[in-house]
Amino acid sequence: MKKLTPLFVSCFAGLACMAAFFMKTTVAADAPPTAPVGGFRAGFAEKDITPDIGMEAPGGYGKALHGAFHDACKARAVVFDDGKKRVALVGLDLLFVTRDLVLKARAEIAKRCGIPGDSVMIGASHSHSSGPIGMSEPGDFDQASELVKDLATNKTIVSNPGFDQMLVRQIVEAVVQADGAKTPAKLAVGFGHEDKVSFNRRLRMKNGQTWSHPGTGNPDIIDYAGPIDPQVGTVGVWDLKNNLLGVVVNFACHATTNPGGISANWIWSMEKTLRGATGNAALPVVFLQGACGDITQVDNLAKTANPGAEEWCELVGGRVGAEAFKTLLSIRRGAGSDIPLDTRQKIWKVKRRLPTPEKVARALELVNMGPAKAGDVEWTFAKEILMIDAVSKVRPEVEVEVQAIQVGPIAMVSNPAEYFVQYGLDIKKGSKFPFTFPVELANGIVGYVPTEEALGPNGGGYETRLTAYSNLEVSAGRQFANTGIELANQMTPGVVPAPPPPPPFVAPWGYGNVPPELQ
Repeated sequence: MKKLTPLFVSCFAGLACMAAFFMKTTVAADAPPTAPVGGFRAGFAEKDITPDIGMEAPGGYGKALHGAFHDACKARAVVFDDGKKRVALVGLDLLFVTRDLVLKARAEIAKRCGIPGDSVMIGASHSHSSGPIGMSEPGDFDQASELVKDLATNKTIVSNPGFDQMLVRQIVEAVVQADGAKTPAKLAVGFGHEDKVSFNRRLRMKNGQTWSHPGTGNPDIIDYAGPIDPQVGTVGVWDLKNNLLGVVVNFACHATTNPGGISANWIWSMEKTLRGATGNAALPVVFLQGACGDITQVDNLAKTANPGAEEWCELVGGRVGAEAFKTLLSIRRGAGSDIPLDTRQKIWKVKRRLPTPEKVARALELVNMGPAKAGDVEWTFAKEILMIDAVSKVRPEVEVEVQAIQVGPIAMVSNPAEYFVQYGLDIKKGSKFPFTFPVELANGIVGYVPTEEALGPNGGGYETRLTAYSNLEVSAGRQFANTGIELANQMTPGVVPAPPPPPPFVAPWGYGNVPPELQ
């Protein structure tokens, strides 16, 4: 089955013209229903999860505090109902979400509105300008030395207990509110194409290794070490009077534009663009991060200087949002029994990569030297070695979940990692669904999961370093991909709505069926 592609326009002027047509055809309150009610319903909601000034800022291996506010962070939810089954998708403006937090939220959602946990996907956008959340689970460092406890608590970002409680509460409230807002609906899905704002940050070097962010102008760079995923997965949901209820967007790019202060990052700009283009200042936009473990907005082969942080945020989010809007204009809407829902889930344990005793002993020496003598970078990763050594004694294996949620012709396939883009592309290729959205950082967190090649003799780079954050066995990424493909292919895709065929030919246009007239 051929995948639908967006209608392209040449500039924002053309986009504005289409926006006027779009609103004219989708918000007329007196327009009669254009599709049968059927069983399909949908509802959207969002709740605030903005941290306070002074809370820890995530995204690094050390401590940093928020000192300013830029825009609100949100929990964004959509609930779909086909009359037999309900599923919920939650996108968080958050660095990642822990397994413990997911299980608590799912249990409360099941209690409050009856949607079972295996039908709820909770994913984070990986915003580096969001609220405080640490990767460790309760009990990880209870048996550790006082030195390691100090490193984990005072030298590494930790979750704020009050913020965690608020997160769970707001996730639950968003899903419950979305479930209560369900209305008979139509759905359309398509892929846009945006290849100017995301880049693979791993580069092949002349020394045979692969480095992360080796720096623009570095004469030892050969080329990019991997691909990007330019597809902008776009789902539009309308009521039966053609009012746009909400949008779901899937795209692969780190949320590291950091426009200054607390922020949803470029997802804020994407939402702003979609709201402006549709004329709906309150349009719900649920963002599900794609496989972007090695994908950021930074081009290490750029020929020009990088834009400022605010401009960069607007650039990435604006172009992704504009592409999503163009896709909405060109995709066919379906309703009723053509949008079946289904879910699959697998939970298992994956082994960690562990440091050698010699590596642990050397790390202890470096940590005891202090950052000034050992060097900031060496000290930081020595700290991480001591922490993973301690955690592995409590949890030598990590519980992981891969989930597949079907909405009509779409399969959302989750993983709990900062997942290399090649795996996301492999999942899309292996899935029989016409539209497959890899969703990373969902239902838990296991850190970076590189490809086998990246962990091989010609690999390397930041993402392959052994830390308390990233340490799964080499085969973990392939396990996730194979499981996701298997789960998706156990389900049967719904129909992709298609326009009707043209009417039978009768006669050519009378104005145009003439030879050239020169006199």
